[in-house]
Amino acid sequence: MVPLTDGRKMYNIPCNLKEAYDTECKSVVKEFEKQILLHIIDDAWKENLRELDELKHSVQNASYEQKDPLLIFKLESVKLFDNMVNTMNNRSVSILMRAQIPQMQGEVQEAAPEQHTQRQQYTESKQNLSQEQMTDPNQAAAAAQDTRAQQPRTPIIKDKLPGRNDPCPCGSGKKFKNCHGKGLV
Repeated sequence: MVPLTDGRKMYNIPCNLKEAYDTECKSVVKEFEKQILLHIIDDAWKENLRELDELKHSVQNASYEQKDPLLIFKLESVKLFDNMVNTMNNRSVSILMRAQIPQMQGEVQEAAPEQHTQRQQYTESKQNLSQEQMTDPNQAAAAAQDTRAQQPRTPIIKDKLPGRNDPCPCGSGKKFKNCHGKGLV
C-alpha cells in the first residue's frame, strides 16, 4: 500500500513496489487516478440518485399548478445530471492535482503479510473509594460486596391456593372466593 494525501484525506493505494520502481511510479499514479475516479463517481452517483428521489416527491405538486409533472421531472433531472458531472470533474481534478506522497523518515520496505491477532479481552477494574468519601453506610456496604460471587438464589415457591370455586380449606362450607379468598383471587 502506498499512502497518498491531498491535504485533507489519506488514500492507501495498493500496488506492487517492484513494478512501481521499474515504471518510475507510473503504475502508482495510474492506480491512484483509477481509485480516485471510481470513488468520486460512486459518491456522486449515490448523491444524484438521492436528489432524483427528492425531485420525484417535489414534482408531484406540479400538477396543482396545471403543469405536466413528467416534463418538469425530465428538465430538472437533466440539470441535476449536468451538475453531477461538473461536480465530479471539479472534485477529481482538485484531488488529483493536490495529491502527494507524504515524506517518510527511513527506507521504504515491502509490507509484511498481515497477521490476524485476537483482540485483547476487556478487563474489569474496580475503583476503591475510601470510607470517608462514602457518606451512606449502605453505599459502603454495597461497594464492598462483590455481586458476581453470590450464590444463586433459590426461587420462592408459592403455596398452592385452592381454586376460586373450590370449598374453603377452613371448613366453613363456603366457596374460597367468598370466604378467605376474598380480595386475593
